[in-house]
Amino acid sequence: MGATKTALICGLSGQDGAYLARFLLRQGYRVCGTSRDAQMSSFDNLDRLGIRGDIEVLSMAPNDFRSVLNVISRVEPDEIYNLSGQSSVGLSFEQPMETMESIAIGTLNILEVIRFLAAKVRFYSAGSSECFGNTGGVPADEDTPFRPCSPYGVAKTTAFWEVANYREGYQLYACTGVLFNHESPLRPSRFVTRKVVAAACRIAAGSVERLTLGNLAIERDWGWAPEYVEAMWRMLQQPQPADFVIASGSSSRLSGFVEAAFAGVGLNWEDHVDIDERLLRPTDLMVSRADPGRAAQVLGWRAGKSMAEVVRLMVEVERGSIPLRSL
Repeated sequence: MGATKTALICGLSGQDGAYLARFLLRQGYRVCGTSRDAQMSSFDNLDRLGIRGDIEVLSMAPNDFRSVLNVISRVEPDEIYNLSGQSSVGLSFEQPMETMESIAIGTLNILEVIRFLAAKVRFYSAGSSECFGNTGGVPADEDTPFRPCSPYGVAKTTAFWEVANYREGYQLYACTGVLFNHESPLRPSRFVTRKVVAAACRIAAGSVERLTLGNLAIERDWGWAPEYVEAMWRMLQQPQPADFVIASGSSSRLSGFVEAAFAGVGLNWEDHVDIDERLLRPTDLMVSRADPGRAAQVLGWRAGKSMAEVVRLMVEVERGSIPLRSL
């Protein structure tokens, strides 16, 4: 066997960071991860997956160049996965500056540190389907132009071109995974998928609450997060760096997701859901569709779980029917 590889995950505490850490540990990596204040962060997701004690955690502020330099110099990683930054599309309309700084400046600092150190590091940057904006229902692939329609999408688009610029200008091994929506029980409650599943389970258990949502007509490509982190890793194992669209290739309306969640607990969603126009965003991505063919051809990666399976698993974990660590 070869020497143990070291991976640094920036943004360890989120859904993707936790699942990626577990995946890399299973691959035999030494895994280090960061949050802005590692001493104060709870790392609940790592505890829920049972891997908290297997990971070295460090404090790092991605928008502080010196902080990034100190951590990368100390860890000396073979691979860096940047999953940090403000992650909510809805919140980005309320905090556009924080969104831009945490995503775009954070990505730029990591790239610049790698260049400054002349480090032989392979760098993965978390992109987003929000970069594409509305494509008129045409499935987006790696050649589809970006037209983001949210501050979050604008920030992710900026980071994408920063990565491309450093790859081409400085010959860094740097790439972006343009990931479409991917869900799991580790999603925070502010995300609509977890909000829907949690409410459905509470109502089924006897709560008299009403679930209030915005636009149910939006369409998203929903996949299973534990599968998507493998695609990140596969991108960094290629001979040459390249960007990839990572998605299931199948889109569904939010109303379909809601229906599936309530059906999973034996309820008719229309009896428990209200629409509030105040929850509508200033601009919204109506139809999100993907063509992940290049990932299948080059990476050998395909999404395995459908939206209905994702909903079923989230509901079962929420109700305590199956343990999270078994997934």
